Amino acid sequence: MQGIVLLLPDFGLILLGWALYRLVDFGDKFWSGLEKLVYFVLFPALLFKALASTRIDFATAAPLFASGAAALGCGVLCGLFAAPLFKHNKTVFASRFQCAFRFNSYLGLAVIGKLHGAPGIAAMGILIGAMVPLANLASVWMLARQGNLGLLREMLRNPLILATLAGFAFSASGLTLPASAGQLLGRLGDAAVALGLLAVGAALKLRGTSGSHAASCYLLAVKLLAVPAAGLLAASSLGLSGVYFDTVIVFAALPTATSAYILAVRMGGDGPGVAWLVSANTLVAMLTLPLWLTIALRY
Repeated sequence: MQGIVLLLPDFGLILLGWALYRLVDFGDKFWSGLEKLVYFVLFPALLFKALASTRIDFATAAPLFASGAAALGCGVLCGLFAAPLFKHNKTVFASRFQCAFRFNSYLGLAVIGKLHGAPGIAAMGILIGAMVPLANLASVWMLARQGNLGLLREMLRNPLILATLAGFAFSASGLTLPASAGQLLGRLGDAAVALGLLAVGAALKLRGTSGSHAASCYLLAVKLLAVPAAGLLAASSLGLSGVYFDTVIVFAALPTATSAYILAVRMGGDGPGVAWLVSANTLVAMLTLPLWLTIALRY
């Protein structure tokens, strides 16, 4: 119950975004523009401020990275076993494979920020910065036969990675953010959480075909059950506690990000199928994420 109560406002914003998209005629351009604003401006501002205001000990954070990599690796490995369920349809499998391990950064930052404030956002920020290249590498590798997308170029253009690196650099410099700059970034960050979750809700696609129901159920179970279990096991084995322990559990239990759909479309894959699976992932996570969060808080 503790996890459910804690996450009700965040999932409420997702459902509100879904309702607004369907009941109010803002237009697709509005929602597309909102998602770009969140992705390129608001969330990078949130990440940069949290990291720039925190002194980061990378030696202490090493088990955090290892635990996150273990959870992500579990998703990649288990996702590979789904290939036979797609009856040798390589394009569909390559597209949906990424739904076993990609993660929704917006929801992750919102949840951990509510739990631990700026230190939590900083911890999630450095974990996301380390895991995004690994997730993209695995996704692009599987889709490589279906199209052509430069991985290094994508990494250099990813605003979350750039904001993370900039935050690292500022933190290491020993400088302090001017008060006015801190207030500006803080207000942008406050807007990021609400608008980001509304955008997630607007992107939900509840209609369409799921293809193989067995394959879809398997990938959902991998992302929302096996990956968090692997994260919990790794974090416990490596002795993580406090904000780092909670960060790993939240990270591992996140539903798939909408970026999986974008990548599938760019590389000529099964865009509609991925959109449906991402939406199903998000809706089922409304049940599983509170469960894992409750386990983390009581561990």
